[in-house]
Amino acid sequence: MEQLRIGMIGYKFMGKAHSNAYRSLPMFFPKAVKPQMSVICGRNEEALKEAADQLGWSESVTDWKELIGRDDIDLIDINAPSNAHKEIALAAAAAGKHIFCEKPLALNLADSREMLQAAEAAGIVHMVGFNYRFSPAVRLVKRLIESGRLGKIYHFRAWFLQDWILDPEFPLVWRLQKEIAGSGSHGDLGAHLIDLAHFLVGDVQEVIGMSETFVKERPLATEMTGLSARASKDAPRGAVTVDDATLFLARFANGALGSFEATRFAAGHRSTNSFEINGSLGSVKFDFERMNELEVYLTSDDEDVQGFRRVLATDPAHDYAEAWWPPGHTIGFEHTFIHEMLELSNAIAEGRQPEPNFRDGVKCQAVLEAVERSIEERRWVPISEM
Repeated sequence: MEQLRIGMIGYKFMGKAHSNAYRSLPMFFPKAVKPQMSVICGRNEEALKEAADQLGWSESVTDWKELIGRDDIDLIDINAPSNAHKEIALAAAAAGKHIFCEKPLALNLADSREMLQAAEAAGIVHMVGFNYRFSPAVRLVKRLIESGRLGKIYHFRAWFLQDWILDPEFPLVWRLQKEIAGSGSHGDLGAHLIDLAHFLVGDVQEVIGMSETFVKERPLATEMTGLSARASKDAPRGAVTVDDATLFLARFANGALGSFEATRFAAGHRSTNSFEINGSLGSVKFDFERMNELEVYLTSDDEDVQGFRRVLATDPAHDYAEAWWPPGHTIGFEHTFIHEMLELSNAIAEGRQPEPNFRDGVKCQAVLEAVERSIEERRWVPISEM
């Protein structure tokens, strides 16, 4: 395959990130299958045409079923709101199209399992969008753990903190409505933490959690894009039906302990996605707001120089870095999506499943729902129960 013909459903925040990735991939990774940005799909025809021109898509259509039915499309990219994922993915699988789907995979575990089953039955390539796995510094953590340089892992603690809905008058956007988003900070932010935990430490065995919705009602939005929105001065109010913050504890199958915190009410934190891992031979600390850096502590260092060292993950020794700039010249948020699309492109070319795929999406959804059950029933919940 010399070209991968793509039909993308969605054109806002994630649509822009994906479009940039497709455009940049052949420039920096010329050996990868070249993405062909064939058709973009959305509901608002006028806004869609503007997006197609701005983002570089050849055509635009407003009917996703029409898009999936076309013979000149190889891959369906789904970055529409979460409540649309299942129906689109099932149709794409039935049509034999490869699928890239943003997280969370679906609104609930049953739906995500149905999507996985359909994708496997169709024999297609399927991938779920956990882009933070693709930061070079995170890949370095993976290598440090797998090589044994951190020893036996004891702790994984992670937090994803934002403050974009701190104002109680911020409008009721779709991310705050359970029927569309599935959950709030838990599924939006916590899902990334769970996937990083699975990627780096291993399977979660059991969980116990708590959550809170601090602002129960908000003015109805008249306009929304990405994480911004507007409402009229006297707009009617609607109920917030998702969590504003969720915290939970976890025990991993390998005996490690975990703590997770996801909130949109942490003043001063625009997007603090961080974790720390402690092992018998060392520790690492990562903060995505400083995504090119990894703090590393090794007990093997001489006592008089022991301490956390700052590693800049931009050298050719670090995953993906050689394709970019000279050492020390940093990369950003958008590059994680380019690396993600590289993995997808290579998987299709090599006839294998990319990582992470729908199985990882299902595994994440099982933990999300186990935490929710734990909150409802006020008890530890084994993942095997889900």
